[in-house]
Parts: sequence; C-alpha cells; structure tokens
Amino acid sequence: MMAKQAMAPVELPGSDLDVAKMPGHWLLARLGKRVLRPGGLGLTRALLHGLVIGAEDDVVEFAPGLGVTARMILDRGPRRYVGVERDARAAAWTIRQLPARRNVSVVIGAADQTTLPAGSASVVIGEAMLSMQTQEQKRRIAAEAFRLLRPGGRYGIHELAVIPDDIPPDQKQEIDRALSGAIHVGARPLSGHEWRALLEGAGFHVDAVEFAPMHLLRPRRLVQDEGLFGALRLARNLLLDRAARHRVLAMRRVFEQHHANLAAIRVIARKA
Repeated sequence: MMAKQAMAPVELPGSDLDVAKMPGHWLLARLGKRVLRPGGLGLTRALLHGLVIGAEDDVVEFAPGLGVTARMILDRGPRRYVGVERDARAAAWTIRQLPARRNVSVVIGAADQTTLPAGSASVVIGEAMLSMQTQEQKRRIAAEAFRLLRPGGRYGIHELAVIPDDIPPDQKQEIDRALSGAIHVGARPLSGHEWRALLEGAGFHVDAVEFAPMHLLRPRRLVQDEGLFGALRLARNLLLDRAARHRVLAMRRVFEQHHANLAAIRVIARKA
C-alpha cells in the first residue's frame, strides 16, 4: 500500500512521452484537465448518489486516476477506501490528492486481479477504464468486482457507450478505430445492452442504467467540470503548446464526427 509522502513532487503518468504518443487522458491531465470521465462530474455525482455510500461502506475504486472521484467518495464518509491503480506513478499522484487517514489507501495492482480479500468491499466503482479493455479483460474485471463484493454489495460503472443498441457492427468498428487513433489507447466502448449483459454475465443484477451526452471537450462541459478558471487555464495551456493543441483538436474532431453514436453511461448493479 502507498502512504502519503511529503517529499519530491510527483509527475503525471506519461509525462516522459512525446506529446504525439502520449495517451489522450494523460495529455489532457498534463494540460490541466482534472475531470476525465465521459459523462463529466454530473454523471459521476449521479453514480455516487445511486450507490448510496455511507459510514458502513468499504469502497474499492478501480483506476482512481487523478483522485477526483476518490475525494467525492471520501466526502460521503465511508468506513474504508482503497484505490487500485496499475500505474505506480498514477498511484503516487492519487495518494497525494487524498487526506492522510488510516482508512484511505491506494494499492498498485491490476483491476482484474487485485489480490484484495474476497468479500472485502460493499461498493466497487470504476470509471472510464473498462471502455479501454478488450472484451475478455472487461469480463475479468467485472468478475473481480463480483469477487470483492459481499452479498448485497453494489458495483457502479461510468463508461463510454455506443448508441443505439442496434448500431451496425462495421460502424461500431469504425468508431473504435477512430477513437483509438485519436487518443492513442485502445477504445472498445459497448452499447447499453452490451454493458448490461457484461455485468449480468458476471452474476450481477442490474438496478439502474442512465445515459448522458459525451461532451468531454465541448466548452460548456469544460466549464461545468473544471470551473471557469480551470477551463481558462486549459485554454491558455493549449494556446502555448502547439503540439498538444494539434492532438486535442484531433480528439475533439473525432468526438464530434461520431457524436450521434457516442454517449456516456452509468450502470449500478448488485450482487445478490
């Protein structure tokens, strides 16, 4: 486990990579964007509200990233919080963002094989990470969430979805290719029906499904998620960094080109 350190500054993951090769989410983070979820803070708030996290809950978060959702979880006063982050640099960044408490920790590990005890959680949450996994990896991660949860435990996800459910396979593959090429990470979003089937196949009962617009890089969403000063900081950094600006504009073009078939989705499922 990682404890909060007060020594040297921690760099963001991917900061040593050339801008042209850096994964899109870490590029945006380097530019100052802190909310990297497809449905923004609004859908994250809805997800946490639906999970009804309280003082009796032991929460595990897969891939906490910059720690934004982790802080929102801790505001709800759970008994325990554990983040599971596979990237050591990301884990170091996350723990720096969280209060130094005995019941708060971040462990380095894979979401599909956390090594945490079975039945040790009442809530498992993951955002914007399953969409970047293969179908088999998605299945293994959902199975790990099921293993970690006690009976009655809740699993909440906030991911990228393709719409409608009957989108032609060749069109879906084209969206996958376009997204992967723009963000430099394999992108494999599912339809709403497929997300539901994934969780049901792992043994969960799906309680709630909600969609929201995928407006990650639209000005209004930027202000909603980052605040006015945060959005202005991002805009300033883009103006000063031509290579990064080129990458971000390319991502935005892909998002807008396929906006009619992209959405954010939250799903809350329960282990019987």
